Amino acid sequence: MQDRNHLSDVQPTNSVCLIENGLIEIPMLQLLDENGHETNKEQSPEIDEATAKRIAATMQYIRLLDERMVGAQRQGRISFYLACTGEEASTVASAAALSSDDMIMSQYREQGALAYRGYTTEQFMNQMFSNELDPNKGRQMPIHYGDKALNFMTISSPLGTQIPQAAGYAYGQKMSGKPALTICYFGEGAASEGDFHAGVNMAAVLNCPVIFFCRNNGYAISTPVEEQFKGDGIASRGIGYGVKTIRVDGNDVLAVFAATKKAREVALAHNCPVLIEAMTYRLAAHSTSDDPSGYRSKSEEEKWHAKDPVERFNKWLDSKGWFDKTATDAYLEKSRAEILAAVKKAEKVPVASIDEIVEDVYDTPPWHLKKQLVELKAHIAKYPEHYPKTSGSVK
Repeated sequence: MQDRNHLSDVQPTNSVCLIENGLIEIPMLQLLDENGHETNKEQSPEIDEATAKRIAATMQYIRLLDERMVGAQRQGRISFYLACTGEEASTVASAAALSSDDMIMSQYREQGALAYRGYTTEQFMNQMFSNELDPNKGRQMPIHYGDKALNFMTISSPLGTQIPQAAGYAYGQKMSGKPALTICYFGEGAASEGDFHAGVNMAAVLNCPVIFFCRNNGYAISTPVEEQFKGDGIASRGIGYGVKTIRVDGNDVLAVFAATKKAREVALAHNCPVLIEAMTYRLAAHSTSDDPSGYRSKSEEEKWHAKDPVERFNKWLDSKGWFDKTATDAYLEKSRAEILAAVKKAEKVPVASIDEIVEDVYDTPPWHLKKQLVELKAHIAKYPEHYPKTSGSVK
């Protein structure tokens, strides 16, 4: 048995050494300034015209989707929505740097990553309207997407649960010998959950090929970062757990793309986790249940509007001769029409049968779930006016 010595790498000193916050300065990778100019062309990643245009189109599409679905919630057509306005570059550019074989585990603001992989407008709508074409059969809130074919794990509401799951899934990928990894998205607020610490430590100790991608957008709902933690963001935590770490400008498509490419290369080559902290800002409300005017000023928001990732990347595309305003306007008009048509279509599709509510959890539904289903159906039959979408299918 090998002798172990946990002091082998510890350097002794004969004076009190007080480690202070900020001893290690963690830089932020930025390759595009706010005007879309490259800061160092030699460091810019190789990105072809088709990929660049696909990233731009996906970001523009997601912004339209967010606007329309926030409107749909305000009209009472869906119950809830979370927009990613201002954070599109973080999720879309990182997804573009992955292989389609890589698993995505997200929080709830990564619709851009899913759209980049090919999730259709119709699929988005069926999930948000919880109709019978929704793969979740209406059991989840809106924006809790999932798609096995696209290697996108179904979203769950509790914050941070996907972090240890990502470590475990990546460990399985390593054991299989396949050249694929897992990327796990979460916000800096979720990094305050115990699951963050357990998951990152697990991945470090077990050498799991996983990218932990933190969107540090400045707020955990209404709590600003300075009231969440005292340390240097989330990047310092990766270093503390012995995880290779990158901090990047989350509103810079080129920087996010380059950072994720590098992280994937390192994670697969060394079978290890990599943490990316993307410094960005949530321009929209936390959700349709939130009013950001209660905790931040309009002037603060305006300063971040100047860092808009969509406009910044469009300026870069224009400098490359890859931006066509006429074609872009036509695409936006077509996308608006497609989204509106999909809304009208999805809301007319019936909801899933209530008899399916206890299926798919156990091979054979146990007696207590069957009993609860009978009681639920009796309740709906007694008060049909409160359950207009479901009462008609109760037998």
